[in-house]
Amino acid sequence: MKRLTILSLLALALGLAQAAGAHGIKSGVDKNATPAFDITTAEATTDGRLTTFMMEVAGAAGSVKPVPIGQLKGAKVEAYVWPTALDPSTVGFDKASGILALAITAHPDFDDTPLYDENGDGDPANDGADWHSHWVVLVEADACGAGLKVRDVSPGVDLLPATAPYFPIALDSPGMSPILDGRQARITVPVANAEAVAFDAVTAELQVNVNGEAPLLCVTGVHDVASGDLSLPGRVRAEQ
Repeated sequence: MKRLTILSLLALALGLAQAAGAHGIKSGVDKNATPAFDITTAEATTDGRLTTFMMEVAGAAGSVKPVPIGQLKGAKVEAYVWPTALDPSTVGFDKASGILALAITAHPDFDDTPLYDENGDGDPANDGADWHSHWVVLVEADACGAGLKVRDVSPGVDLLPATAPYFPIALDSPGMSPILDGRQARITVPVANAEAVAFDAVTAELQVNVNGEAPLLCVTGVHDVASGDLSLPGRVRAEQ
């Protein structure tokens, strides 16, 4: 696992750097990495109304999930993440409040998508172990193993999207269905006018604080970063 600095990422997300770059991102295979989280390529496309984010890994995407521990405190999360230069207000969070990232996650010890029944069993509160989607706002946190956390918030005080589960973190559960097929993880979201927006791709492990206090959800380790340095070199391109 890696510890990362996000100073360059913060600069990009806040609009302080918007240099042109390649559309997609290529990343070499790391023989020491878990293949399911070893990113080889990442891309993003838009038709002007919807935007699709994709990453390809060396192994089977989604084949590795956290081991259940039977409780929320200390629960682990595995995630395929696309940090972006979109402002968090794009999807309903407070403006300029951190890094808006799209994530596909799995965590068997809790369910944070109360509006959706991902496994189709009639109970919308037992689906955390199935891969599902989130928007999150990331900020720096020295207390977290990888130097990042999902931003702590106060529901009713800080802005949250209408589909947020109202955890005390900047997390939205919008219900878009991810697709993990073979080596590819991808998801389409209703974000318009996204052409040329900067992005990166990350595979990471998160953990709920064992004390139930802030920082509530830490990024504890990073498996891989497509760019190698979180510089957001990818650009959303228009569909051909």
